[in-house]
Amino acid sequence: MVKTILVFLLVFGIIVIVHEFGHFYFAKRAGILVREFSIGFGPKLFYHRKGETTYTVRLLPVGGYVRMAGYEEADLRAGMPVSLFFNEENKVEKIDLQNKLQNVNSIPIEVTNFDLEEKLFIEGRIEGQADEVHSYSVTRTALLVEKDGTILQIAPKDRQFQSASLINRMLTNFAGPLNNFILAIIAFSLLAFIQGYVPSSEALIGEVQEDTPAAEANVENGDRILSIDNTEIDSFNQMVTVVGQSPETEMLFTIEKQNGMIVEKNITPESVDDGQGNQIGRIGVQTYLDRSLSSKITYGFTQSWQIISQIVVILGSFLTGGFSIDKLGGPVAIFATSQNVAQAGLFGIISFIGYLSVNLGIMNLLPIPALDGGKLLLNIVEGIRRKPISEEKEGIITLIGVGFLLVLMLAVTWNDIQTFFLN
Repeated sequence: MVKTILVFLLVFGIIVIVHEFGHFYFAKRAGILVREFSIGFGPKLFYHRKGETTYTVRLLPVGGYVRMAGYEEADLRAGMPVSLFFNEENKVEKIDLQNKLQNVNSIPIEVTNFDLEEKLFIEGRIEGQADEVHSYSVTRTALLVEKDGTILQIAPKDRQFQSASLINRMLTNFAGPLNNFILAIIAFSLLAFIQGYVPSSEALIGEVQEDTPAAEANVENGDRILSIDNTEIDSFNQMVTVVGQSPETEMLFTIEKQNGMIVEKNITPESVDDGQGNQIGRIGVQTYLDRSLSSKITYGFTQSWQIISQIVVILGSFLTGGFSIDKLGGPVAIFATSQNVAQAGLFGIISFIGYLSVNLGIMNLLPIPALDGGKLLLNIVEGIRRKPISEEKEGIITLIGVGFLLVLMLAVTWNDIQTFFLN
């Protein structure tokens, strides 16, 4: 169990960090203030501040987020007691929202008014001076200490997400899924180099087993199957399917040898049990293992594309065959799968990272409000309208998306619990 938990945290952590780093990097590049880079949700377990950003690890390892200025502001409001800290120029450099004992170097006030975006000031009544309101200038880089102790930097208007150009906002929104695709490509390419080969999807013959129909017909490693009974063969899987449908039936194989010669062979697949009581045909060959450098480099791209294609087909089936929650999986399903991955060792972990990273990238690009795809859709609408959607309308749209995702996540999680732990 401990090994499974560690694998789950490792895999999920890597994928989330890489995804959020994409948003983080392009936001920084666009001049957007990134207040927090968080791994996990809920109460914070650890935090470290460097530069303008606070890096946190939170209790629930079910995702992460990059907190960009303009999306979520600190919980500062009129009537709140806060402590103000000043620099040498007598400007506020820190606003502490924690309800703790006052520091001798701070001034406690009850906030009456503030503007931390444009005019940069805060007003309030000093404790013990109930009738007099004092106004203080705030520096552009002043810090806010939230009630849970998280330190954030205030964001003048020009540092907020909405102030960035449309193209920079689109790049920032797309960067998370993009990083997931890049991670998957690297993972699968790394897997190919570690293994030393790539299983070929082409209609090539790999190892030929002794005393099998293929061996008796002098089929050799590296031979290419061009057709079977005049049916053109494009892939190894297609060949397996065609052969599997004809046990104990003589079939005409057209084969291209490694020297370029074309030969024809009559081969009768032997009948074997598929483990489910069905008889299928087999000729006794394995998938061809390509050991070339080019195949190892391109495997990251081809394998990632293959997974993308499979996911698109599944998503398309929701439109043609109806929605089925059984086709979806959440953190519980990932955790349950992590047990098998842990047993598979390094190869299994790397492959799992690639597979999940592609999945996360595709799912985040769905045009659902609150997901990256939903944000990109709003960016496109803004580009067409040549003006942004009002913050109020965007907030409502996002709230609807969050509600939908929350309900979907609960349903998927309950379904996963029933599937993996209650059945």
